Amino acid sequence: MGQREWPALTYNRDTLPFPDNRVPHVTYEDMRNWEMSDPARHPFAWDEDEEAHLRSLVREWVPPVLSGMAGWWQGERWCESQVDAIIRERYGTWAWGWNWYHYNSGPIGNWTGGPSSVTTPDETADRAVAALLEWRQWLERTAQRFTELAPPPDASPQDRSWHLERACVRLVTHALDSQADNAWRGQTSRVLAWFLTSTGMDRAEAEQAVERAIGGRFKSWVYPKQTLIESVADDLAVGLTGHAPYQDHRERAALEELHDRY
Repeated sequence: MGQREWPALTYNRDTLPFPDNRVPHVTYEDMRNWEMSDPARHPFAWDEDEEAHLRSLVREWVPPVLSGMAGWWQGERWCESQVDAIIRERYGTWAWGWNWYHYNSGPIGNWTGGPSSVTTPDETADRAVAALLEWRQWLERTAQRFTELAPPPDASPQDRSWHLERACVRLVTHALDSQADNAWRGQTSRVLAWFLTSTGMDRAEAEQAVERAIGGRFKSWVYPKQTLIESVADDLAVGLTGHAPYQDHRERAALEELHDRY
C-alpha cells in the first residue's frame, strides 16, 4: 500500500471568528464625519468593572510569541487589528481614533502602533485602555472648544468673520498642543473641517474652505509661526463670509481672554 495522502488544510482567515472579521473597517469617509466622533452623540460609561473587562478582552488577543523585527511585526500588527475591532465593537464607531497616534498626525501618546505597543498581555492592555481614555478626553475637549468658539446663530457677516478667525487660531493651537512631535498638519485640517460642520456647514464645503485657506502653507514637521496661523485664519474667515475680521477687538476683550485661558 502506498503512503496515505491527507488533504491539505486550508482556511480563509477572513471567515474565521476574529474580532477584526466582525466589525466593518473604518473608512476615510467615516473619519471625516464629526457626527460619528462627537461625544455628545455617543455616551460612554466607564468604571472599574468596565476597565477590568476591557483589559481581559485585550489580553486574550496578545500572541504568546511575538514576531518582532525578523517577522516584520506581523503578530503585533495583527494584535492591534483585533484590539481595534474589540474596542469599536464594544464602544461604537466614535472609538476609531484610540490608536491615532502622534506619528500618524493624531493626538494619542499612550499608543504608538502595534510594533512598539504590543508586548506582554498586561502591558498591551494597559496601553490600550490608556489610549482609549486619552482619545475620549481629547474628543470631549475638542467638542467643548467647538461650542465655545462657534459664531452665534444670528451673527452678522462681520461678526461671524471675527468668530471664525478666532476659532481657527485657537483650533490650530489645540491641534499643536496635543502633539508630541510635529506631524500635526493632518489633524489640524480635520479639526477645522469638523468645527465648520459642527456649525451646520456642509462637509464638502467645509473641507474645501479649509483647504483653500491653508493652501499648502502648513507643513508637517515644521512648527508654524503665529503670523502664519493668523494669516490662514484670516483667509478662512474672509473666504467664508466675504468680510475681513474686525481689527479692533477691544469690545471683545472679555471673550478673547476666555478663549485664551483655555
